[in-house]
Amino acid sequence: MPDDGLSKLKIEKSASAERKLKQKRPFYIAVIIIVIILSGLFAKGVLTPAVEVEVTNVGAIYPSQTFTLLNASGYVVAQRKAAVASKVTGRLVSISVEEGNRVKKGDIIARLENEDVSASKEQAEANLKVGRANLDQAKAELQDATLNYRRQKELLEKGFISKLEYDASETRYKKADAAVAGAEAAVKADAAALRSADVFLEYTLIRAPFDAVVLTKNADIGDIVTPLGAAANAKAAVVTIADMSSLLVEVDVSESNLQKVKLGQPCEIQLDALPESRFRGEVHMIVPTADRTKATFLVKVRFAEKDIRILPEMSARVAFLQRPVTPEEQKPRTAVNPSSIINRGNKNIVFVVKDNHAVETLVKTGERLGDMIEVTEGIKQGDRIIAKPSEKLKNGARIKIAEK
Repeated sequence: MPDDGLSKLKIEKSASAERKLKQKRPFYIAVIIIVIILSGLFAKGVLTPAVEVEVTNVGAIYPSQTFTLLNASGYVVAQRKAAVASKVTGRLVSISVEEGNRVKKGDIIARLENEDVSASKEQAEANLKVGRANLDQAKAELQDATLNYRRQKELLEKGFISKLEYDASETRYKKADAAVAGAEAAVKADAAALRSADVFLEYTLIRAPFDAVVLTKNADIGDIVTPLGAAANAKAAVVTIADMSSLLVEVDVSESNLQKVKLGQPCEIQLDALPESRFRGEVHMIVPTADRTKATFLVKVRFAEKDIRILPEMSARVAFLQRPVTPEEQKPRTAVNPSSIINRGNKNIVFVVKDNHAVETLVKTGERLGDMIEVTEGIKQGDRIIAKPSEKLKNGARIKIAEK
């Protein structure tokens, strides 16, 4: 039966195709997975070219910057400052202050050796005591001579004594009176000598001339202090002090801008050492002479409130304002350039830079502040955003920061 043999040799096509399909199935699955992954990467911008953009930091702006007429820089200067020295030459034996200490007027800052002056004072005190004792003795003698003189005068008038005896009593009275006058003059001289000794003793005590803070200590125990500091290795000033209540900011204003400044004008002061703080102030004085080398006038600005953080010689910047700053305007506000904000679907958005990608962020804007616009919600100070985003820029797009 030849047909039966041929039928046995026949290959089933359906079974062969099914085997081939099974063999290729892993390949198809891998292709599908790769396509899905690539689609996701393209959607996230990983495989798309990076968009070159300009980036800026979100900063803070004070409302006062919108009504500032003029800016000037200068330094905090104490108007009452003294290099405290001694009026006499001597060796420093005691110093009772350090830098930063507060002193009151009359407080003893330092002492010089004063054994010789103390001895002179003790001698003057003893001389004064002797003089007063001599005065008391002279007064007693005068009293006795006065009584005797009066008695002799009465007896002479009655003729009981001779004129010689009367003259002797009169002479004694006059001598006693002169002795009292001499004793009184001696007491005054001794008292003056004592006051002089007190003054010289006081010269060895270096006192604060006014309420102040010690800025520098220029000498120490054992140093020779002299008024002029001319001697070798001698010190003139023991300490330097400043009255902190007299601190003003001194700035130079050009002649061309002087018309923008007037007495009592409100100002805002910023110190480089305290960048987060703004201090209210006003123009205290315009010094009525120009500096011909710089073509400027010196303007002094006082602080409206005292602050212990403000110290002499701090560098400062002063903004001369059109009007005083209100309490609401004293706090900084988050602001960006309007070109950083785009509108999509009636929503204001900015693109925040995160891991070299542009992240679309919804923001809420406030009032206009000069060339900037306030942002009340969505971003914070210090965030990095794209400065001028394109309308075609998409959320999550890969970016490249342009070099400036």
